[in-house]
Amino acid sequence: MRPLSLALVCLLASPPALAITFQTRLEKVEWAVAGDQFECRLSQPITDFGAGVFVRRAGEQATFKLQAPERWLGAGSATLLAAAAPWQPGRGDINLGAVRVGDGEVPFSSTREQASRLLAGLLEGRSPLVRHRTRHAGDSLEVRLLPVRFRQAYNDYLACTAKLLPVNFEQIRQSHVGFPGGGVDLAPQAQAKLDIILDYLKADPSVNRIQLDGHADNSGNRLTNRDLSRRRALAVMEYLQANGVAAEQITLRFHGERYPLAPNTSEANRAKNRRVTVALARVAEAAETPEAPL
Repeated sequence: MRPLSLALVCLLASPPALAITFQTRLEKVEWAVAGDQFECRLSQPITDFGAGVFVRRAGEQATFKLQAPERWLGAGSATLLAAAAPWQPGRGDINLGAVRVGDGEVPFSSTREQASRLLAGLLEGRSPLVRHRTRHAGDSLEVRLLPVRFRQAYNDYLACTAKLLPVNFEQIRQSHVGFPGGGVDLAPQAQAKLDIILDYLKADPSVNRIQLDGHADNSGNRLTNRDLSRRRALAVMEYLQANGVAAEQITLRFHGERYPLAPNTSEANRAKNRRVTVALARVAEAAETPEAPL
């Protein structure tokens, strides 16, 4: 049997390289909850690294993010785990799959399913754990949140999410109010959709412009269809104004059958085309120009 080389002996005898680990000392772990009608955040500061944050926006489920001002993480694919605590013998880590790490202070955002499983894991005493490598040297790196004092913070977070609006701006900025029956009166379903828009407008006064575009199918002649589209847009405008929207914030247009959503080849498609599009926008008020001195 050939003797082992000195280099191989040294390699076998040396301990494995340790990963760089970021986590807060057990006695200093804190959870913070913050939010409003638009977004709720549940976060844990991580010593010398940044923070781990669960973010839930109105109309969406939560995602998990890391905030890393020093940008420790290298680009590529990191592993996300719900790790068992050392005091939980017999329980293995749960691999939640990969997250794509990019540049910037928030290098990645998990899927909603991954975040949901992390939250469930925290309630069971598991730790969110990101396993990756450093940005420059390529050393192994782990970032861990601890489940200490989590349950009370989670209850506060649930109280915050209960007050979220049903939608966020991206979801509501362009909506269709339908008139599937072919008339010009608002059906209960259309009123319910407008009520959601109204609730958002009351919560976010920065959204100060509404454009209404009335549409029709091609069932009648062009003049009739144009008038139907006008009357539908008027019905929506009157409902908004009756519920507190100022007339000067609304722009009304009507197009008849010119811009169908779907080909007018079936009754189902024609029903889709009988609609009013409600487009919301934030338009900064023009600054007043001071009068020139005489």
